[in-house]
Amino acid sequence: MPPSRSTHGDFDVSVEPDLRQLQELLDEVPEPLCPLDVSAVDGFLCGLLLQPNSIDSAQWLPCITDIESRALPAGFDASALQALVIRRHEQLRHAISARQWFDPWVFELEAPASPSECVLPWVAGFAAAVERFPGLLRLDDAQLLEPMALIYMHFDAQDLEDADALQQMIDTLEPPADLGEAVQDLVRSVMVLADVAKPPASRPPYTKRPSTARKR
Repeated sequence: MPPSRSTHGDFDVSVEPDLRQLQELLDEVPEPLCPLDVSAVDGFLCGLLLQPNSIDSAQWLPCITDIESRALPAGFDASALQALVIRRHEQLRHAISARQWFDPWVFELEAPASPSECVLPWVAGFAAAVERFPGLLRLDDAQLLEPMALIYMHFDAQDLEDADALQQMIDTLEPPADLGEAVQDLVRSVMVLADVAKPPASRPPYTKRPSTARKR
């Protein structure tokens, strides 16, 4: 389920400048290219960083400005956009390597949006990364199933028709009670997946803490 061009409204004034600037730059990517929005970018980078082998930026940066990796038009300067994405990539790489909490770029939508609707852009970005770079999915480890289910449970069941084992695990899980719990599950799942795909020599302690989603 690929992310689509953003159709969001204005961000809340509390959103950090990098995030606001990045979305503005993504919105400037010309059609027919279909860039990720900032939430999908964040999920994509997490899916990318969980690959067992590092992936060169030249391979994945085109996915940010177009989900099909089509080339940017001649004369379009994406250097500022790419610099912000790489900065976020490094922030997430550090957090995941150290098993430290990070705040996903997830936004609280207006009621009556459900927690799943709020996190879905992030999840769609994550799924786009692991589909394009399937090293994580090729690992034969039963410990992957539950954290992947906690992430993919936010998709419609019809989108998981060919993933019987994953759907069966999802069916055993309780949906998050609120957005804070859904965000907590995303971060915890990333850390568990990192333990399988990129086990540290000695595991640093991961401290669970609550998160408040940003508002648009």
